[in-house]
Amino acid sequence: MSGVQNIAVGPDEADQRLDRWFRRRFPDLSHGRLEKLLRTGQVRVDGGRAKANTRLCTGQTVRVPPLDPVASDRPAPARPKPALRVSDSALKDLRAAILHQDDWLIAINKPAGLATQGGTGLTHHLDAMLDGLKRHPGEERPRLVHRLDKDTSGVLLLARSAAAARALTQAFRDRATRKVYWALVAGVPKPRAGTIRAALAKEGGAKGERMVWTEDDGKPAVTDYQVVDDAGPVSWLWMEPRTGRTHQLRAHAVVLGTPILGDGKYGGQGAFVGGIEVARRMHLHARLLALPHPAGGRLVIEAPLPPHMAEAFRSFGFQANDAPALEELP
Repeated sequence: MSGVQNIAVGPDEADQRLDRWFRRRFPDLSHGRLEKLLRTGQVRVDGGRAKANTRLCTGQTVRVPPLDPVASDRPAPARPKPALRVSDSALKDLRAAILHQDDWLIAINKPAGLATQGGTGLTHHLDAMLDGLKRHPGEERPRLVHRLDKDTSGVLLLARSAAAARALTQAFRDRATRKVYWALVAGVPKPRAGTIRAALAKEGGAKGERMVWTEDDGKPAVTDYQVVDDAGPVSWLWMEPRTGRTHQLRAHAVVLGTPILGDGKYGGQGAFVGGIEVARRMHLHARLLALPHPAGGRLVIEAPLPPHMAEAFRSFGFQANDAPALEELP
């Protein structure tokens, strides 16, 4: 490969380490040579020097210098990894979760507990099942356009082709999409509606990496919210992220002083309200996604609540019909 490339980071690549981003896009580039390119400033992110462990954000530009291979870069042929076996029942459940599909895209209602992509020791994830959504053998494999946390349910978008992925990725990058989440939180926020502006940065800890509010080296993060209803110690919020930081809504709910029910990683014991019986699972749901369709027009997709949240709604007397319509939101 010759010539300098400037490649934009897509939504499905956000929060990846830079070295893993290279490994995925340029598998023939050795880690040693990548480190040399980083040390000499030939690889840059948004014009600045970067390190192998630099975390990428959607919309950033990675400068990739000419990567003509040298002998030392050519790795020994590796055995292909065996494809993960996906059960017929898992594929059946996935197809049943489809909310909308056409020649350009597929929208599914991702269940809580299903990871979007694989990781260390994780073999059951959505990415491993995408071949099951192809309509015929010659069709391109559907591609993830964005991600949801493993324990967050709701609308997840897939592109049927590279062309569709480019169009949808651009819509996310241009913020032409609207993503509305429903959350059940411990307590009642004050004020009952507003905008959270709290910069977030990653921090390590006993529970793994998490996002924390910090004004020193945090990245800007903005979330609109409104209380739809409350029932004693629990409130139902709609939340709309205006930025796309990792775990943004979970961290911002803590900033409000009202952690999401079941989110012990961020809310600790405060995420489990005594005296009420709800599932000890995270109560965060990607309810609605509105976006320009690649073929023209605008598409609005809604996902019904997962069983554990539907049960909680019944317990607290919340009615889904009480939620404001999209055109009523700020």
